[in-house]
Amino acid sequence: MGRQLRIEYPGAHYHVTARGNERKDIFKSNRDREKFLSYLESAVIRYGAVIHAWCLMSNHYHLLIETPSGNLSQVMQHINGAYTNYFNVKRKRSGHLFQGRYKAILIEADAYALELSRYIHLNPIRVGVISEPSKYPWSSCRHYTGVQAPPAWLKTSFILGFFGAHETAAQEKYLRFVDELAGSEYKSPLSDTVASTILGTAEFIERIQEQHIDVSVADRNLPALRMLAVGRGIEEIFTAVQGALKDRKSLAKKIAIYLCHRYSGMKLREIGEGFGIKESGVTQTSKRFVVEMEREKELQAVVSKLKQELNL
Repeated sequence: MGRQLRIEYPGAHYHVTARGNERKDIFKSNRDREKFLSYLESAVIRYGAVIHAWCLMSNHYHLLIETPSGNLSQVMQHINGAYTNYFNVKRKRSGHLFQGRYKAILIEADAYALELSRYIHLNPIRVGVISEPSKYPWSSCRHYTGVQAPPAWLKTSFILGFFGAHETAAQEKYLRFVDELAGSEYKSPLSDTVASTILGTAEFIERIQEQHIDVSVADRNLPALRMLAVGRGIEEIFTAVQGALKDRKSLAKKIAIYLCHRYSGMKLREIGEGFGIKESGVTQTSKRFVVEMEREKELQAVVSKLKQELNL
């Protein structure tokens, strides 16, 4: 498995997950879970991390974390390293506890933090551990819904702020927000992640590419970097799409714009110039095509095949 591209800068937000080695349990007792939470607290105190949401399952965990100091690697080394040491000493074992390095997806907080918090809090529902997310004892959901006061190291105000300034009313609204998807199948917000690395609008991804990815010094062996920094050219993508949809020129153009927007790594201005439309037209065409594709499975199959052919 290729290494993951790490993008770190002050104020960045991430969805972080880590699984047990060979998918084995990393939490075997409530004491283990309490100890892990103590390392979240010390990460806040010592390294300035901001924890917005968390959920501990038997063999993995989820975090929604912010790094005002741009030091995610340092924060996660502390959390996972300290917990691995505790776990190994307690059980007289040695070696890796986690399956490789943690997975961190950089997110556009204003656009995705709320939805990701719900995704995190619904995790126990998805695996059938419990039927009501606010009753699960090992997630931050109960702190968001007024069941239990949050610890000092957990920040709930940012996400609850989407529901208004009054805390109690916001907690009630948040509970309804989470419960409306409990027990039902829904599209994971992480499915829109680009290059397994960034989750955000096209404008956010473009800003990250311009400000935080230095292709002149970065390791081009990273798969995500190749996708974000190099991508595929407009002509290459459009030629492949036209070849697959010879008699459907209008649809071919929409698919080509969508693929360029999502996977080429080019700026909106460059894509727009390539197709003779404005930057806003690129974004709107791509968004409308996503909706159209969700309604028609035939389109999903066509796009999936094209992505494989283009190695997107």
